[in-house]
Amino acid sequence: QDMQLRSADLNHVIKLLEDSDSKDLEKEQLKTLKKVVKRLENGIPLKDLAQIIEILNLCAEKMDEQEAFTEPLCDFIKLCGLPFQKKKLSDEASYSVAVSKSIAQLGYLMRVPSSQVRIQICKCVVSFYNMELPKKTLSGYQPTNANYKIQMAELGGLAETLVLSLALVENRLTEKLWVLKALQHLSSSGVNCRLMMKAQAASRLCLYLRDVDPSGQLVFRSSEILWNLLENTSKEEVVNQLSSLECVYALKEVFVDLLMHGCGHYDRQLRNDLLVIATLLAENPAAPMIESGFAKLLIVLTTFTEVKIPHPLVKGLQLTYCYEDFELKKLLFNVIRVLSKDPSAVQLLSENDVMPALLYYIKPTRKPGFHDWSAAQYEELQLHAIAVLASVAPLLVDKYLACQANTLLLVFLEWCVGQDPFFGQGNSFHGTGGRGNKLAQMRYSLRVLRSVVSLYDDAVNLNLCDQGAISQLLDILKYAANKSEEKEDAILLEIQADILFLLSALCENDLHRKELFSYEGVDILIPFIQMDPKKLQSGLGHKCLLFSALDCLWSCVIGCYIAEDYFLEKQGIFLLLDLLALKQKNLCNIILGILVEFCDNPKTTLHISTWRGEKDQTGANLLVQLWRQEESELGVKRDPYGRIVDMKGPIASAFQKEQEVIPVPANCPSFAILEISENIRAKIYSLLCKLGFENLPGLSAEDYITLAIIRRYIDFKVGEVWGELCAEVKEEFKPVASDEEALRVISEVSENTGRMVAALQTEMLESQHHQEIQEEKKTYIEIQATHKQREMVNKSWENFLTRTSNYEALKKAKRLQEKLIEASRSKLKTQNGAVHSTDIKGLTTTVGSGRLVTVESTPPQLIGRPLALTDLALRKPSLCEGALKKTKRV
Repeated sequence: QDMQLRSADLNHVIKLLEDSDSKDLEKEQLKTLKKVVKRLENGIPLKDLAQIIEILNLCAEKMDEQEAFTEPLCDFIKLCGLPFQKKKLSDEASYSVAVSKSIAQLGYLMRVPSSQVRIQICKCVVSFYNMELPKKTLSGYQPTNANYKIQMAELGGLAETLVLSLALVENRLTEKLWVLKALQHLSSSGVNCRLMMKAQAASRLCLYLRDVDPSGQLVFRSSEILWNLLENTSKEEVVNQLSSLECVYALKEVFVDLLMHGCGHYDRQLRNDLLVIATLLAENPAAPMIESGFAKLLIVLTTFTEVKIPHPLVKGLQLTYCYEDFELKKLLFNVIRVLSKDPSAVQLLSENDVMPALLYYIKPTRKPGFHDWSAAQYEELQLHAIAVLASVAPLLVDKYLACQANTLLLVFLEWCVGQDPFFGQGNSFHGTGGRGNKLAQMRYSLRVLRSVVSLYDDAVNLNLCDQGAISQLLDILKYAANKSEEKEDAILLEIQADILFLLSALCENDLHRKELFSYEGVDILIPFIQMDPKKLQSGLGHKCLLFSALDCLWSCVIGCYIAEDYFLEKQGIFLLLDLLALKQKNLCNIILGILVEFCDNPKTTLHISTWRGEKDQTGANLLVQLWRQEESELGVKRDPYGRIVDMKGPIASAFQKEQEVIPVPANCPSFAILEISENIRAKIYSLLCKLGFENLPGLSAEDYITLAIIRRYIDFKVGEVWGELCAEVKEEFKPVASDEEALRVISEVSENTGRMVAALQTEMLESQHHQEIQEEKKTYIEIQATHKQREMVNKSWENFLTRTSNYEALKKAKRLQEKLIEASRSKLKTQNGAVHSTDIKGLTTTVGSGRLVTVESTPPQLIGRPLALTDLALRKPSLCEGALKKTKRV
C-alpha cells in the first residue's frame, strides 16, 4: 500500500514545484520528482492523472531556465505511455473527460523546445498502439482497456495538435519523422483523420515530400498518411487541399525522382502509390496538372514504349516488365482516360501521339508473351488501351482518321469472329467474360466504334460504310446472336445492343445504306422483336437490347420501301402490336412512334386492322385502352362512364391545370404544346386517323365514348393553346372591346365543342342503355319460354305416370284419344274410294302408335284399271315420252 500515492503527497509535489522563491529547492524538487516516477513505474491511477499532468506542465515551464527538468519531464511522459490503472470498472467512463484533456496536454507539450521531449511524446503516442503491460500492478488496481487511450486521444483531439506541431519541427528531420510516425498510427482512425484535415494535414504533408531525407522514411510515412486520409475522410476534401500549385510540383518531383532513381521493389510500389494520388488530382479540374507540366510528363510516360518520343526524361528509361511496372503501365493508361475528360488537355493528347500509341494494341494476339509481357498481362494491357481509346477517339477525330483507325478496328473485329485459335485469360476487370474466347476484345472494339459513330461525323461514318462496315456488322450481330442462343450473358447482350446502335447511326437518313441493310437486317431484327417478355425483367440487359432493336428498326427500315415491305411480309406489324399489348409505359411511346411512321406505307393499316390479340382483341380496341390508361395516369377528369366533365379543358391533365400563367416568347412552345411530346395521346390520335374513325371492329360502347374524345383531340388541343393565349394577353394587357369579344367567341367555340362531344357521349350511353334493356327483355322471354316448355314436359310426364299406375285414368285417356282422333277425321265421305281403318285392334295404350299401317286388299270393282299395275302407277311419264306421243298423233 506504500506504493500508492496519496492525493496529499501529489499536492505537496505541486506546491513544491510552484515555489520558485529559492533556487536551493531545485535539488529537492528533482529528488521528489524522481521518487514520484519510481512509485508510478507500474502505471498512473486514473484518479491521479490530472495532478500528474499538472506536474508535467510545471516541469515544462521550469525547462526554460533549468534544463535539469528535462529528464524527469521525459520520465513522466514515458509513464503516460503505460496502461492507466483503474480501481473500478466504471472508472474508465467516470474519468473519460479528465483523461481526454490530459492526453490532449501531451500534444500541447510539443511547444517545449527540446528534441528529447518531443521525441518522447511521439514515442508515448506510438505506445498507445503497441501497449505493453507492466510486470507488476498496483494492489487493488487493474490496467485499463487496450483501446482506452486510443479512444481518449480521439476525444481529446491529439491528432490535430500533432499536425499543427509539424510547423515547430519543420527544419528538424529526426523530430519530424517521429511526428509522422505518430500521425501514421493516429490516421488509422476516421475520427483522427477528420481532426487532421481540420489542420490542413494533406497539404502540409505533401509539401514535406521534397525535403531531403536519405532514409526515405519521409516520403513513405507521408504517402501512407495521405492514403489513410483518402480512405477515412472525404476524398474531395483531400484532393482540394492537394490541388495547389506547390503541392502538385512537390508530387511531380518526388514521382520523377522515384521513377528515375528508384530501383527496388519498395521504391516502385511507392512510385505507383504517388501516381494514384496524382490521378485523383487529375480528376479535379481545379488542380494545375497542365500548368505544372505534370500532365504532359504522364502522357509522355504512357506512350514512350509504343511511340518513339524525343523527350529527355524517357531517354534511356526502360520498363523491367516486373509486376510493379505492369501496374505502372495500367495506371498511366488510366491517367489518359482521366485527362480526356478535361477539355484543356485535348491539345496535349493530340501533340504527344496518344492516338497512335493506343492504336498500337489494335492488332490480333499471335503468341503468348508478346513483347516480353506474359500473355495474361498483354491481354490486360490491350483491353485497357482499347477501353481508353473509346474515351480519347471522339476528342481526336482528325488523328483517328489519319491513323486509319476504322480500318484497324474492322480488321480486328474480323479476327474476333474468326476461327483463329485464341484462349483469352479473362483475368482483369476489362477481360470479364473473355476467358477462352475473344468476346472481351470484341466488346471494347465495338465501344470505340460506338463512341466515334455517335458523333454523327460524316467523314467517319462514310469511311466506315465505304469499307463494308454494314455488312460486317450484320455478320458480327448474327454471330453474337447465335452465341447468345447457346448461353445468354450480359456481355453478349451488350455486344448486340452496341451493333444495333451502330447500324442505326450509320443508316439513319441514308436510303442507300438502308437498302444494304434491308433483307438480311430485317431477318436479324425479327427475333429481337419476338423476345419473350419475361426476359425483360431478367436484369441481364434484354430491355436495353429490345430498345436498341426498336431504334434500329426506326432508323434502318422506315423510309425504305423495300425494307418496309419485307418487314410487313415477315408480319413485323403483328409483332409490334403484340409488344404494344403488354402496355409497358417505356415501350408504348417508341412502338407507337414506329407505327405512326410505318403508316405512311399504305399496306400498314390493313395489317393493323387484321391483327388480333388475346381474347380476340383488335388494334383499335388496344389503342383506345391505351388512351384511357394514359388519361388515368395524367389525372384527366372523367365521370364514371368516361364522359367529359370539364368543358373548358376536356383533355387537360391535372399537372397542366396546376400551372400558373407564365408569358413566354413567341418562339418558345407553351405548356400545351410541350405536353404533346410528353405522352402518347398524339401518337394514338395519329394512328386512329390513319385507320379511320368509322367501322372500327371490336369496339365496345365504352370504347366509342372514348373514341368521341379522341376524334376531337386536335380541336381540344387548339382550344388549350387559345386558352393559354387568352390568359397571357389578359395577364400582360387589357384587350380592346373587339379583341375581347373575339377571344370570348373563340373560347365559346372550344367549350361548345366539349359540350357537343359530351352530348354525343350521353346519346351513346342512352342508346346503349336502351339496347341493353331490349336484349334483357329478349333474354327474359327466352327464359320464360324455356320454363314453360319445362313445365309442359313435367306435366306430360306426370300424366304418363298417372296412366300407367291408375287403370281408370288410362281408360279415360283412351276415350279422350279416340274422341280426338274421331274429331280430326274429315267429315266428307270419299266417293268411289276405299275406306281404310286407322285403328289398331287390341292396342291398350294411349301413346301414339308407330309407323304400322294395315292396308286391305283392293276392291274387285277396281281390278283391271291402270292403277292395278303398281309399277306403272308409280311411274310418271318423262318429257321424251310425251313428245313421242304427240309425234304419233301427228
